Amino acid sequence: MTDQRSKAVRFAELHRTGTFVVPNPWDAGTARILSGYGFSALATTSAGLAFSMGHADGAQLVGRDETLANARSVVEATHLPVTADLESGYGSSPEDVAETIRRAVEVGLVGASIEDSTGEAGEPGEEIRDVAEAVDRIAAAVEAARAQPFPFTLTARADNFFHGRPDLHDTIRRLQAFAEAGADVLYAPALPSIEAVKAVCSSLDKPVNVLAAGPVLERSVAELGALGVRRISLGSALPRAALTAVLDAAAELAGPGTFGFAKSALGYAESNALLGRP
Repeated sequence: MTDQRSKAVRFAELHRTGTFVVPNPWDAGTARILSGYGFSALATTSAGLAFSMGHADGAQLVGRDETLANARSVVEATHLPVTADLESGYGSSPEDVAETIRRAVEVGLVGASIEDSTGEAGEPGEEIRDVAEAVDRIAAAVEAARAQPFPFTLTARADNFFHGRPDLHDTIRRLQAFAEAGADVLYAPALPSIEAVKAVCSSLDKPVNVLAAGPVLERSVAELGALGVRRISLGSALPRAALTAVLDAAAELAGPGTFGFAKSALGYAESNALLGRP
């Protein structure tokens, strides 16, 4: 617990000044690799976990137990603070969300994000919860986080743009409500423009996380920091990059039947040494 407390304090402090990148490993191996590159913290990815299990993301095919077991493996593989993508909190009630936060603490996490989507299939926009319901769930998560003997960083996520509901005004309204409910960090993935990023940052008085996707990819960390962004996450970008490499290799094998992909791959001994280090 002492080590977890020190990580929690460190992670909370990262949001107070400057701008930092929090990459998203999807297992213990990728967590260990990323820990050697000078990053300040790591975050789990629900998409990366789902892909590694042969599932589509966002289809409610990965449960709380599996998610937290994966988070524990990431925590145990790194010396860095770890925050987790806990989707919509794994349950129908605010108390379910609070219990998820308590269990997140038990596996060594020092932060987590809770989103306002239901995770259920439907027409574009239908997956987004009513504001009052979403706020109640964030408030329950905040209460559970505040009950811990260290500063557990709670990120509240407004998923409008992620689910075909391109309403910036409503997104900002939701983030402001989540901030008032006590969330420490605010996050709206898939914002459509740099102007939208600026609007979100200028409308909030708490740290903002943005996803490295779309127009954000055209800006540097320093440039995003100048807009008011405090944290940048990669989401599913790293597991998708890995899938791209596998697809390219498969296409070469199934097509011309050559092995060029293996020539540029990391060597066996190097891979073994990389993942075998403390």
